[in-house]
Amino acid sequence: MCKVSRRRFLAGGLAGGAAVMLAPAKKALAAGNLTGFPDGMGALVDLTRCVGCRSCEAACNREQNLPAPDQSFDDYSVFDQVKHGQKRRPSENAYTVVNRYESQSSDKPVYRKMQCNHCNEPACLTSCFVGAYTKTAEGAVTYNDKVCVGCRNCMVACPFNVPAYSYSDPINPMIKKCIFCYDSRVKHGMPPACVETCPTQALMFGKRDDLLKIARARIDREPGKYVDHIYGETEVGGTSWLYLSGVPFEDAGFDTSLQKEPIINNVKDFLGTVPMVLAIWPALFTGFHLLATKGKDHHEDSHADEEGEES
Repeated sequence: MCKVSRRRFLAGGLAGGAAVMLAPAKKALAAGNLTGFPDGMGALVDLTRCVGCRSCEAACNREQNLPAPDQSFDDYSVFDQVKHGQKRRPSENAYTVVNRYESQSSDKPVYRKMQCNHCNEPACLTSCFVGAYTKTAEGAVTYNDKVCVGCRNCMVACPFNVPAYSYSDPINPMIKKCIFCYDSRVKHGMPPACVETCPTQALMFGKRDDLLKIARARIDREPGKYVDHIYGETEVGGTSWLYLSGVPFEDAGFDTSLQKEPIINNVKDFLGTVPMVLAIWPALFTGFHLLATKGKDHHEDSHADEEGEES
């Protein structure tokens, strides 16, 4: 059997990275041309109807075969949890969470469901230099752990701070996030598990364009009940998950400072002038790894030579 030393392996990797670097970089910028899909699906969340039952959390847990939670889904003390000044967020073990908020605009608490918003032009996708993310025609933003190299650029790029990193598996760590139940449901025309299980119809699934019409009709039909805005309609280019609220969105923990333009628009002019910046990443990473392990490789190769001479 032919043995390949670490040095030769890395040298091959560096050569491969160089080949990528020298190849045309047109494809790398293609992600910046996304405009969503006209028949893409979405979900409408009406916060005025959510009672914080956490049924959606339980449904997501079952559908995605996630670990059992530390506290049962009928334990509402989780609403009091605050860590580092923040309420609960999606994690590797919970792709969606419901939080409770108090607002001076309402004498009742407001509950908000959080998950990946499945942006029309996902910043996670455009920041990923290995193409681990895909925006499907149905609207879902999916993730391929077999391609991911663990750089976590997507975690930094996401304007909603959604992608979570799995540190619990040292052998195969990966990004964990809601995938809109794409493989098991949405691509077959079925609603996500969380939507299907909602007992108060606070969640609705359908074509994004239709959901926007329904949301606008609710706002117009009941003046004063809703804030005159559909969150997700225009934020960072629009998202597949849309929200209606009876209290100011910031009172329910939403970031209301987000731009309307997709995140990629902030840098696409720069990338257009120096497209090589995306293709050069693999070579740089391999080069850094080669330098970091140079001494160790030398020791391994020398040891291998000595064993060869002895035999």
